[in-house]
Amino acid sequence: MDLPALLRERRLLAIVRGRHTESVLHTVLALASEGVDLIEVSLTSANALDVISRARADLPSTTVLGAGTVVTATDARNAHAAGAGFVVTPGLGDGVPEARDLGMPTVVGALTPTEVIAARAAGADAVKLFPAASMGGPDYLRALRAPFPDVPFVPVGGVDADAFRRYLDLGALAVGVGSPLTGDAADGGSLDELRARIRAFLDTVAETAA
Repeated sequence: MDLPALLRERRLLAIVRGRHTESVLHTVLALASEGVDLIEVSLTSANALDVISRARADLPSTTVLGAGTVVTATDARNAHAAGAGFVVTPGLGDGVPEARDLGMPTVVGALTPTEVIAARAAGADAVKLFPAASMGGPDYLRALRAPFPDVPFVPVGGVDADAFRRYLDLGALAVGVGSPLTGDAADGGSLDELRARIRAFLDTVAETAA
């Protein structure tokens, strides 16, 4: 899988995290049905590995499903066994080399310039700029891209619709969006409201590509 190419093409990485297994699954399926085909399920979700396995069985191969909050080597192995196609980490931990040994692309969390260098040295396919919103927002991405113009950044953390557009305009490879997109759907909230938010974010993707 050429994950950077997929991120560059699709621009939106949906992040699903929730307390109710069936609601997490239904959120993933709703995202896919509305055209979001790059989805991360956080391992902090209820029965996340089961959700990944069941969603993988239900979704077409064009929907790329990954595991998020991968920290340990065991996390990476479990994600691989459940059918995840890639992993996303909050930082540089044992899950990164294990995922790479398993042939899984990695989006590795980093914040400081030193961490960006370490993530790329560890073989990260993309660098998850995290937590993006609370640590400088789009202006911080602009500052990092000066010394790292070729690093494929994926800002994550508190990204609302306005920031989503700004990150893309400033050269982010893609943007990871969690609760501003999914709302409370993964905790049992409205799927109709989720679908409306999905359409709004996808409209922004289309506008930035025009």
